[in-house]
Amino acid sequence: MADPTLLDDDEPSPVRMAHARGASPFFITCDHAGRRVPRRLGDLGVAAADMDRHIAWDPGAWPVALHLGQALDAFTIGQEYSRLVIDSNRAPGVASSIPEISESTPIPGNIGLDAAARAAREGAILRPYHDAIGAALDARAGRATVLVAMHSFTPVFKGVARPWHAGVLFNRNPRFARLVLALLREEPGLVVGENEPYAVSDLTDYTVPLHAERRGLPYVELEIRQDLIADAAGQRAWADRFIRILPAAWQAFQAAA
Repeated sequence: MADPTLLDDDEPSPVRMAHARGASPFFITCDHAGRRVPRRLGDLGVAAADMDRHIAWDPGAWPVALHLGQALDAFTIGQEYSRLVIDSNRAPGVASSIPEISESTPIPGNIGLDAAARAAREGAILRPYHDAIGAALDARAGRATVLVAMHSFTPVFKGVARPWHAGVLFNRNPRFARLVLALLREEPGLVVGENEPYAVSDLTDYTVPLHAERRGLPYVELEIRQDLIADAAGQRAWADRFIRILPAAWQAFQAAA
């Protein structure tokens, strides 16, 4: 339940959910779906233009996740509040969980927070989201489940252009992700990163280690470059690509079991 000391009663839940009764094995998460800031935190001292940038959320990722969920009949869950309030894909307590600077942009509202302020953000936003994921996975006990973590990445980071159109990320249990990677690399004209531009680790990720690796679930973390999913046409095109690839990878995964 959201912490009443941070979120007012008329503010949205941190949890966005669609296709709660989805029958497919796919279970889609989107940790950085929104850029909302709780009213009590003001604007965190961040300019409105910066709240549109990748530092605040993953532009385009949530619409792609929704298209996937609809087409695949897959449970889909996202987090409503900005990663600058608290990052839902970071373990509580790590430095990047509530960043004081993101890329090269200072976040004044995050500087010098005491333990109570950090706990309020965790209790209001992080915990309800991950508790909802955990409860949904518990309810699927005995059902085949593949966690698909949907993200997007900025085309230019700290002045360096990124060549990848998409990245496929994994860590301890790479089998399903490697199948997705192979199929995605068969798509014409794409540069696909293997654990690029990011890699899954316990310091840089939370959803996959907590909900997939600890449960022994197959998974893949997907990154799509944000300029490619900046509009509805791009979002639909990339969703359609994964609507083909994910079931094919799952079929190959089952065949090899």
